[in-house]
Amino acid sequence: MTDTTAKAPSRRRQRFPEISTRAWEHPADRSALVALRKLSGFDDILKKLAGLVSERSIRLMFLATAVKTSERQFPELYDMVRDAAYVLDLDQVPDLYVTQDPAVNAFTIGIDTPIIVITSGLVELLDEEELRSVIGHEVGHAMSGHAVYRTMLMILTNIATRIAWVPLGNLAIMALVTALKEWFRKAELSSDRAGLLAGQDLQASMRALMKLAGGHNLAEMNVDAFLEQAEEYEKAGDLRDGVLKLLQLLPQTHPFAVVRVAQLKKWAESDEYRSITAGAYPRRSDDRDTSVGEQWKAAAEHYTTSVKESKDPLMGLLRDVAGGAATVGGKLRDTFTGGGRTGSPTDHGSAERTDG
Repeated sequence: MTDTTAKAPSRRRQRFPEISTRAWEHPADRSALVALRKLSGFDDILKKLAGLVSERSIRLMFLATAVKTSERQFPELYDMVRDAAYVLDLDQVPDLYVTQDPAVNAFTIGIDTPIIVITSGLVELLDEEELRSVIGHEVGHAMSGHAVYRTMLMILTNIATRIAWVPLGNLAIMALVTALKEWFRKAELSSDRAGLLAGQDLQASMRALMKLAGGHNLAEMNVDAFLEQAEEYEKAGDLRDGVLKLLQLLPQTHPFAVVRVAQLKKWAESDEYRSITAGAYPRRSDDRDTSVGEQWKAAAEHYTTSVKESKDPLMGLLRDVAGGAATVGGKLRDTFTGGGRTGSPTDHGSAERTDG
């Protein structure tokens, strides 16, 4: 890590002195992190576990095979990570490496001294403000300690591979892996928010996510249309589509790009974001007094609200289940057999059937 000599950003952006990571953390991510931080000795245990995945070896490998940014190497990127640290009031600036890789990617590794790695493919894909949002995103990961998730995922995935022949043991490990992936997906939403706070350019943040989905030809894409696509994805189809979306999501460590854009825009328009920009945000000095129970309650309320507000057919079914709807069995039957439909002979939906 490089000592920061708090250099002001290249353009005027609001700074957030003493801001706590709780300000931008997604409720589900925040509840897990607050609980982990309260566990006595957890840091020591995690450091020992981190040794199992050769974190030090990985750090040395990037030092040997990638380009470490500085005032003489990728100076603009070097300034961006320092800018993000300045805006988010991070005393120690993470080292930033650029690695030759056409794949578009960025990640943060390390627990005590995190480093940020971005690929040459990402540098070539994004413009200056888009890169600023991504680097701010990674600084958010470093500040929140999200390397916890990555380290634990790597360890548990490795264990699951080794004990695959033990049915119940593997099942238990995979259940933990699935839960960690859900945490990790929420951690990505948290860091998207950190990227917005660091760059303070919503359009650039959304463009960066859109480019992750569609590539560099920005003239052929439109953020508003991409947001419409996100809405179409959320409410698309019937119950079968809702199940398919869930099955597609479970193996992922990152939310889908359209979902991230929609979630970020929603947060940028929220009272929470407006309060932060007005200077009313959680301070680090209060982190020790944060209640684990209150954070878990906030997470539960978030999921409850998400189900209530969702336009997804599967979430609609869950609402019916919660409300004791007597039609649930009929909905399931009609959805998966094509029965229960009415319409004229020209209604193509009435001709739908299932084979077997």
